[in-house]
Amino acid sequence: MPRELICVQVGQTGNQLGGRFWDLALQEHKQYSNNIFDDCMSSFFRNVDQRTGCDIPGQPGGTPISHLRARAVPVDMEEGPLSSLLKGPLGFLFDNTETVSDYYGCGNNWGVGFHQYGQKYADRILESLRRESEHCDSLQTFLMLHSLGGGTGSGLGTKILTLLEDEFPNVYRFSSVVVPSADDDVITSPYNAVLATHQLINHADCVLPVDNQSLIEISNRAQRSADRSAATAVVGSVSSVADTNKHKYGKKEAKGGKAYDAMNSIVAHMLTNLTASMRFPGVLNIDLNEITTNLVPYPKLHFLIPAVTPLTTTKHTEAHAMRRVDQMFMDGIHKDFQLVTCDPYRSKYLAMACMLRGKEITVADVQRNVKRLQEKITMPYWNPEGFKTGLCSCPPIGQPYSMLCLSNNCCMEQMLDTMSERCLMLYKPRAHLYHYTDAGVSEADIDDALENIACSVDDYRIMAEQCPTASAQELLDKYAPL
Repeated sequence: MPRELICVQVGQTGNQLGGRFWDLALQEHKQYSNNIFDDCMSSFFRNVDQRTGCDIPGQPGGTPISHLRARAVPVDMEEGPLSSLLKGPLGFLFDNTETVSDYYGCGNNWGVGFHQYGQKYADRILESLRRESEHCDSLQTFLMLHSLGGGTGSGLGTKILTLLEDEFPNVYRFSSVVVPSADDDVITSPYNAVLATHQLINHADCVLPVDNQSLIEISNRAQRSADRSAATAVVGSVSSVADTNKHKYGKKEAKGGKAYDAMNSIVAHMLTNLTASMRFPGVLNIDLNEITTNLVPYPKLHFLIPAVTPLTTTKHTEAHAMRRVDQMFMDGIHKDFQLVTCDPYRSKYLAMACMLRGKEITVADVQRNVKRLQEKITMPYWNPEGFKTGLCSCPPIGQPYSMLCLSNNCCMEQMLDTMSERCLMLYKPRAHLYHYTDAGVSEADIDDALENIACSVDDYRIMAEQCPTASAQELLDKYAPL
């Protein structure tokens, strides 16, 4: 039975990431589906009869594709970004009746998104989610795409997360979030990030953070290489490739592309690798619920650091210089390939997942390299073999193989601690605070958010420094559910 995923893309960043993700997913299914709608495609798409608007019943062996609809609910409180998505080359994928929008936006204020628009549009958003879920046979996951720096993505995005927990308690909630960098152009982003992260800790099953600063550095390295080689640029496994395989629905990009297009493409490739096992067959396919089961040892320590190799910054990837399979596993623990600015190799791993794609990779390759990784990284004494592996037989377009590495690593405390410090720089002098109190946010809410993040930071540090002589009862006392 197929396992469906519904993508909830919130705010400008969420909808831009969603557009790139659906573009790449559509290209992959176009290459492997042979114009047949089968169980693989039904995980992410619906096959709709344009005359009636109803789903076409599936048949053994698949049915011809009539009209595809993405299993998605786009939400934005500004009309412009959502209108660009719906009127763009991939607008045919989205059902206008499932979108939720307003005109004025949240003004980069978490409180406006969470309290004001969250209350105003809660019923409408839930109705769109219910209608989309009714088209699913076995709904497995909600994938949230949003940022933590703005108002809509951080405020309304986390409000939707709480609604999902109440309305669909048995469906997994994954959040792929963009974390603002230190030089973010939104002055109030530290408030937004802290208040949103507080909700992510409490209500998400799994969080995949993506650091803006890390994406910028990857894009800059690729751009410098592109300047040296117009056709193909490679920095390690980080490459920027000329666009020679134009998607029939797309438009030709300017040479070099735009900075945000490159950053969005990096995240989109991460998401297609994450969901490949749901969409295509494989020897060791894994479901998203297995990621939570195997990589999250304690409920609130559910931040997973993504690393992708090879890293590409263009919409389309063509054959280019590739790392060897063995080298890809080493790239997965290298800081240059992390989508979060940190160095997990120098900290303790709680668990790790290696999700590979490609016909050329064998189970023996996976087992050999996992054994090599065990010798190079530090795992807790109670989970010395905390590896989850997946092997999908369908490679990304233009590549013979790729790997997504998800790490639950104690170095995540660095990102959370930095986030709190940036917030305290504004909060101690009460700068810009009145914008939030006017929107329904109290100082107690910010205090609670900072305390919750500080507790997670302490938990990660305890796990990193945990002495092997700690007793099982001490661990149970510390991490037992309330």
